[in-house]
Amino acid sequence: MRRRLGDQVVVLVSVLVLVYLLLPVAYVVVFSVNGYTKSNIAWSGRPTLDHWRDPCGAPGVCAALGTSLQVGLVSTAIATVLGTMMALALARGTVRGRRVVEALVLLPMATPEVVLGASLLTIFVQGFTRVGLELGWWTVVLSHVMFCLSFVVVTVRARVQSLDPRLEEAAADLYAGPAATFWQVTLPGVLPGVVAAALLSFALSIDDVIITTFVSGEVATFPTYVYTAYLRGIPAEANVIGVIMLAVAVSCAVAARLLAGRTSPAGR
Repeated sequence: MRRRLGDQVVVLVSVLVLVYLLLPVAYVVVFSVNGYTKSNIAWSGRPTLDHWRDPCGAPGVCAALGTSLQVGLVSTAIATVLGTMMALALARGTVRGRRVVEALVLLPMATPEVVLGASLLTIFVQGFTRVGLELGWWTVVLSHVMFCLSFVVVTVRARVQSLDPRLEEAAADLYAGPAATFWQVTLPGVLPGVVAAALLSFALSIDDVIITTFVSGEVATFPTYVYTAYLRGIPAEANVIGVIMLAVAVSCAVAARLLAGRTSPAGR
């Protein structure tokens, strides 16, 4: 009897947690078809698909989305390359003061984004304005690279440490040079970690609001566009784009899950 009651409590708590997690998603989906006239804050009672016919109908929404995608792709590429190199150096190299370097790498992850944003703003204002440059697209990219680097290093380093070093030793015994060993042994072995780090970096970049608000100047990304629009009600077109992004993310997750099941020994 007690065991059955405990199982019921677990099921109830699980359902409540799922409802709590999915409620904001449901809100985005529902208000993407809200037939409002002035503000998209309250439900009008008149569902419509007009916003789905023209997701770029709200001024500036698609331009902000394009900026977010550009910043996300560029910052992800830079952070992934630099972070992978640093992870390999920390895991395989003989770096002096490795513990200090590791602590410094983790520091941006432990620092509040408000502090990072204010610090970066000060650096850019003091440095960029003196040479005639202004806050904008590149300051956003540099800032995103900075806080994404830590996540890339941590993710890839864990993968490198799990890689059997005897594979690289065997390649060296077969007269493979350092470059051939890296491209044919090391990189394929750590590639899943690199891909995971890149996806995480892109998700962090395209979702960032606080740091971007500090350093973006007049450039608007999709998150900052939504943040500044919430007072007058987020346009339904922004909700439409959010639903599309959610569908793409879910599709990628399902595809990755199916692919992992097919390539694993149990799925063959």
